[in-house]
Amino acid sequence: MLGSTHGTLTTDSRRARVIACGEQPSPAVHGRPAEAGDLDVSGRPLHADVPGLDRFFRPESVAVIGASDAEGRPNTGITRQLLAWAERVGARLHPVHPTRRSVFGIPCSPSVADLPEQVDLAVLLVSDPLPLIEELGAAKVKFAVAFASGFAETGEEGAAAQARLAESVERSGIRLLGPNTNLNAFERFREDLDGPAIALITQSGHQGRPVFALQELGIRLSHWAPTGNEADLETADFVSYFAEQPGIGAIACYIEGLKDGRSFLLAADRAARRGVPVVAVKVGRTETGARTAASHTGKLTGADQVVDAAMRQYGVIRVDTLDELQDTAALLARARAPRADGVVVYSISGGTGAHVADLAAEAGLRLPVLSEARQAELHQWIPGYLNVANPVDNGGHPVGDWRGRKIIDAILDDPEVGVLICPVTGPFPPLSDKLVRDLVDAAEHTDKLVCVVWGSPVGTEAAYRETLLGSSRVATFRTVGNCIAAVRAHLDHRRFVRGYRSPFDEAPRTPSPSFRKAQALMRPGQQLSEHAAKQLLRAYGIRVPREQLVTSAAAAVRAAGLVGYPVVMKASGARIAHKTDLGLVKVGLTSASQVRDAYRELTDIARYEGIPLDGVLVCQMVEAGVETVVGVCHDRLFGPTVTVGLGGVLVEVLRDAAVRVPPFGEEQARDMLSELRGRALLNGVRGRPPADVDALVEVVLRVQRMALELGDAIAELDINPLMVLPRGQGAVALDALAVCR
Repeated sequence: MLGSTHGTLTTDSRRARVIACGEQPSPAVHGRPAEAGDLDVSGRPLHADVPGLDRFFRPESVAVIGASDAEGRPNTGITRQLLAWAERVGARLHPVHPTRRSVFGIPCSPSVADLPEQVDLAVLLVSDPLPLIEELGAAKVKFAVAFASGFAETGEEGAAAQARLAESVERSGIRLLGPNTNLNAFERFREDLDGPAIALITQSGHQGRPVFALQELGIRLSHWAPTGNEADLETADFVSYFAEQPGIGAIACYIEGLKDGRSFLLAADRAARRGVPVVAVKVGRTETGARTAASHTGKLTGADQVVDAAMRQYGVIRVDTLDELQDTAALLARARAPRADGVVVYSISGGTGAHVADLAAEAGLRLPVLSEARQAELHQWIPGYLNVANPVDNGGHPVGDWRGRKIIDAILDDPEVGVLICPVTGPFPPLSDKLVRDLVDAAEHTDKLVCVVWGSPVGTEAAYRETLLGSSRVATFRTVGNCIAAVRAHLDHRRFVRGYRSPFDEAPRTPSPSFRKAQALMRPGQQLSEHAAKQLLRAYGIRVPREQLVTSAAAAVRAAGLVGYPVVMKASGARIAHKTDLGLVKVGLTSASQVRDAYRELTDIARYEGIPLDGVLVCQMVEAGVETVVGVCHDRLFGPTVTVGLGGVLVEVLRDAAVRVPPFGEEQARDMLSELRGRALLNGVRGRPPADVDALVEVVLRVQRMALELGDAIAELDINPLMVLPRGQGAVALDALAVCR
């Protein structure tokens, strides 16, 4: 074990440690919501702008450029669909074509400049939209849609063309959907459905079809935004907009790549503040998926672990499949806030109930044991030899008469029960028909969530098609797995929303005194030596060992006497990354002769390897503690990220680490620790005392402050090991590596 301390802090008070370090906890809490125009300490926005998309989805006037009514032409079918859509939304449609006098009997303008009125939306049925952008801007067109492909999805040349298109759009002042998009925004949405709606965002239009089909099951959809290559309008814009719209119960997304990680988090923050669930399939969990996504939309997918953590931070529910997206979004859109988080499994088969209860418990749902009084009540209608503690097994026969409804009402009346899950493994008329009718009736008279899993592979039964799907109060599923995942997402999201405090409200707006000290230590484009990296940590109040940098054997002996034996000696230089691998660390030196010999050996190795040194560090040795790692690295999408995990060699062997995207608060820092598989080591195992978790959390927050303030100036920071001492004694950074950009 390496390192030493400047002295041991004996207080267990987090505040006392903060004062002792001379800095405030990170990030600073400002106590007011972020507003438009607010910037964080690195100059990035703290508030999501909400684009005014009303006139995109409900325009008063539409221009179709390249309109056609010639049979057999692709543009003819598109024009026909746009005509029908314009009629539904009450918009005036103006065809534009240089050689046609009319299209489908409507007078045709030869160019954008000749349109009879200013239009809200222009649909571009041309192979190259770029030449039209300037004309559209001059005509004060608000929105445009470009279907053309051949841009960033095709490679470098296409990406360059898309960049030119994006620059032209920005200059023109219009907002563009696409390129490489489709007609999904102009689909026919059913208007005979009520209840909260799902708003849909997809980068690949076909992937939204299963969600769009939910309308056939009685679930309302309000919007569909097919974002395509996102040269301008992106997923984040639509999340921000949909989060503000009344009547939207959930936002469902199919995301191949994020255009800008920060924009997405700001949009997710807006949805979280308003309690609107965002459910997302995000492609790129594997290298294969990431490559495929990049070739399709030309987006950066980002490191998947960072994407996953960032989504969790802001309450975005990530699912893996389209059927999960469908089921989870539908439940979250329609379910009321839960009265309790207890789940009861109720079935007509003991085997089915036990199986589903096992899966639910494994997924983290809480299955409370019903009280003895409640069980006694249920046994009035259910034979005494059957289990009614949870899961509840009715044996089948009580379902067929008046007892069935009594049982359901008694379960839902329990104050610990917030969700009832009833798996119907297969149709078994008349019992299954009577069961679902009772469940539907009971759901109409309770504010608790009733879920039914209709397990029949057929799906044509009247009990399913008419009774279950005809109910707006029962959540119906076809698989147990999707039901359990959706229920968990529902309960987790409600808990998240209740306790949500926007990280952007707490982000520091102005640099700390530490930042000014750190700036003087940065060396652009260089890696800092261990000694210099530790000075950077000191600037932010992070404890480092008592140590001295020496340049002679005699000075090393004097330093060891001051530090106190036993000591550790390490070569220090800007080009050394892994000292142990090169033999540049000597541990447990207990005498002056050992120190002299170690100095000569370290400098000889460095000379032989051609490694320049700024000296040799002489440090006091510390052994009692848990080795952890805390660091900063840059993600392509989200910028600086903070990682914490088990340190030493364990970080490479076990890869047991958690990551967050700044800004975040103390609660998120503690959540990071709870995600570690080796979390028990911090609690104290095999007779070891509990580690000072508060001190570790404080270091994580201070490192986050560094990430926020230094931003792009620091490419990488690695504190490994950070020795977390027994409770009340703090944490010490025994080694550090820092790379400047």
